[in-house]
Amino acid sequence: MVSADRLLAFAAMSFLLIVVPGPSVLFVIGRALAQGRRAALTTVVGNTLGAYVLIVAVALGIGAVVERSVVVFTVLKLAGAAYLVHLGVKAWRQRRSLQAVFNPDTVERSGLRTLWEGFAVGVANPKTIVFFAAVLPQFVDRGQGHVAGQMLLLGLVFNIIAMASDSVWGLVAATARTWLARSPRRLSLVGGAGGLTMIGLGVTVAVTGRKD
Repeated sequence: MVSADRLLAFAAMSFLLIVVPGPSVLFVIGRALAQGRRAALTTVVGNTLGAYVLIVAVALGIGAVVERSVVVFTVLKLAGAAYLVHLGVKAWRQRRSLQAVFNPDTVERSGLRTLWEGFAVGVANPKTIVFFAAVLPQFVDRGQGHVAGQMLLLGLVFNIIAMASDSVWGLVAATARTWLARSPRRLSLVGGAGGLTMIGLGVTVAVTGRKD
């Protein structure tokens, strides 16, 4: 249904977006530092479920409109690219204030509550919303038909990569929680690198896509 070239290209762009420490990643790391591995992985599952809700919404709703209208596609793509650049600039400017995100939370949470909070962060993640709405339709092969099905498949690829990447972030943070949390400089480097990557991704989104 989706060609291997499109699938690999989408996977590469997804990976670039996912590894950047955005709201979901910071939330997972925060849970790892506060409560350890189990809470981090539960949060990852919640984030993944929330992200797939967005994928379904785009595939069954916004995606159909975008697929039929070059104007809507272009406007949405440029708006998404601009917002990604905005997020990148914001992350860069705030890179020295990330320490507050990692303050240990002394209140013990149940697994269900942790799952729900992860879901809420995943479904409301502006970075993911922009990516699905502005980037996902670019990798659909309209000539093959089954546009919604292609989007759901691509979204599944995104979620698999996201779950693996976020789990690694969470496990590493849980292992090195003391070392990472006590160093504002280390957090600043993470935030700064993420901001620059986000800006680059926004520029890439703006200059690529269908021309018809």
